[in-house]
Amino acid sequence: MVKLRSMRFSRSSKLGNGNKATPPPTQNIAEIQWELRPGGMLVQKRESNQSNGEGIITITVSTVSHSHQISIQATSTFGELKMILSLVTSFEPREQRLLFKGKERDDDEHLHMVGVKDKDKVLLLEDPAIKEKKLLDLIDQPINNPSRTISV
Repeated sequence: MVKLRSMRFSRSSKLGNGNKATPPPTQNIAEIQWELRPGGMLVQKRESNQSNGEGIITITVSTVSHSHQISIQATSTFGELKMILSLVTSFEPREQRLLFKGKERDDDEHLHMVGVKDKDKVLLLEDPAIKEKKLLDLIDQPINNPSRTISV
């Protein structure tokens, strides 16, 4: 963190032994870098200590039985993460529910805006409504199948 101090450019009232006043010591003040966030807010740029590339983070996405390591841009949205996960898992993006820090995240929320960092964990669950619909379709399918005959 950089602290900026204003310096006075006036002579000291100390005259001591007739010596001239000494100028204030010079300080190395670092230049502040700025970044524009997706929401349009201009903020001081964060220092990143990421070793695997600028803006690329690796997150662990856990399902009930599996765990996947995904590398993605920190500025990506949860919707984009769902698209990548649909390639890895058997769930379509509309069937997925992503939870981070105990809250379900919307598709348009950005990863870095909600605090997802390198090596964080995101939980992937199947949408219960779609899961129930699949089960009901699976149960109804043999009954409505005309090729199946029942003999008594």
